[in-house]
Amino acid sequence: MAAMKNDRPTSIVDKSEKRFTACLAISAIIIVVLLLAVFFTLLVTSIPAIKAFGIGFLYSKDWNPALEKFGALPFLVGTLLTSFLGLLLSIPFSIGISVFLGEYCKEGPISTFLRSAIEVLAGIPSVIYGLWGLFLLMPIIRSLETMIGVAPHGVGIFTSALILAIMVIPFSASIGREVITLVPSDLKEAAYSLGATRFEVIKNVVIPYARSGIIAGILLALGRAIGETMAVTMLIGNSNFLPTSLFSPANTMASVIANEFAEATGTTASSLIFVGLVLFLVTTLVNIVGNFIIKKISIESSREVG
Repeated sequence: MAAMKNDRPTSIVDKSEKRFTACLAISAIIIVVLLLAVFFTLLVTSIPAIKAFGIGFLYSKDWNPALEKFGALPFLVGTLLTSFLGLLLSIPFSIGISVFLGEYCKEGPISTFLRSAIEVLAGIPSVIYGLWGLFLLMPIIRSLETMIGVAPHGVGIFTSALILAIMVIPFSASIGREVITLVPSDLKEAAYSLGATRFEVIKNVVIPYARSGIIAGILLALGRAIGETMAVTMLIGNSNFLPTSLFSPANTMASVIANEFAEATGTTASSLIFVGLVLFLVTTLVNIVGNFIIKKISIESSREVG
């Protein structure tokens, strides 16, 4: 009797654990199915453009719906330029905010206010950033272009990169702050006991230990920048030509789809979906490369700290 009483709770726990494991497996399968569904939907609907233009679609500079000549190179270049330039502009500020909130100002009203401000910035709709950029940022860039002797468009790749930098700072800064606060206090105390200054502790202990998490936040910000649509559409100038400088008007893959898909039909619509497929593949490639970099840096960081 005692054995039966002891076996019954164990069997109930085993069944519950199996059900929970099954739910997790089903959830994972659903995510994979959704990802594949998005990919194959884009692939099937872009087949007419793939048959018409082939791989040349990626390096062709022409985009002329009237003549049904389409190439994604200007939009691919515009996407990469705005995203990576915005990311480079944001990195010093995001790391500085992370270190300040994670080491210098962990608690108190100032810390609470800054964290709340970062969360608010992360939640502001992109169209609001676009409007702010049109009314404030664009005149400033236009004045700068006049001073340096560049055509004063006001809109273009540099303006879009600036607004992207502002938009992605909260994402990388929040993740960076979290990983910095997780650095074991024993490591920092050991460095202090050896006579290290606060700057040396941050440089030689905190940053190496949290490096993989900081890089993960930066890559998350890059993914956000690559897929951004509304703010970039309002500030990039919407030119279908290959940009010749950082101040040139251009288009990204997301912005050209937002501008032209509503009125597109036939080959034009298929070409725009093909652009969406290329954007999907670029984002996937960035995530794969990012995960590889994070794993490699995590291994190197653990060796350095150890």
